[in-house]
Amino acid sequence: MELRIIFGLGVIAAIIEGLMPGMVPQGLLPLALVVLGLVYGARSIDAENPTVVLVVAASVGMAAGADVLNHIHVIGAYLDDIVDQYVLLLYGAVIAVMATRAYNRIKG
Repeated sequence: MELRIIFGLGVIAAIIEGLMPGMVPQGLLPLALVVLGLVYGARSIDAENPTVVLVVAASVGMAAGADVLNHIHVIGAYLDDIVDQYVLLLYGAVIAVMATRAYNRIKG
């Protein structure tokens, strides 16, 4: 249940920051997205087999960086801004997986 809440909060935060950037002062929403990604990655992803998460994060990150959704007339720019923000959550999850794997390797 908690993972659904984290996912839902991430989607809501990405939509708000994507459609109305700067609405929450001092950049707190992007920070919240990264923190949600760290929690999501630490709680739900198997650090020894993170292939799916890494591939999804890389694919969505590349698509967001290439601005592919801008080619959709009228709403493409808005969708692209939302995806740009959601990538922060995915990258946070990747960092959590990386840290968990490093900790497991050191621990033995």
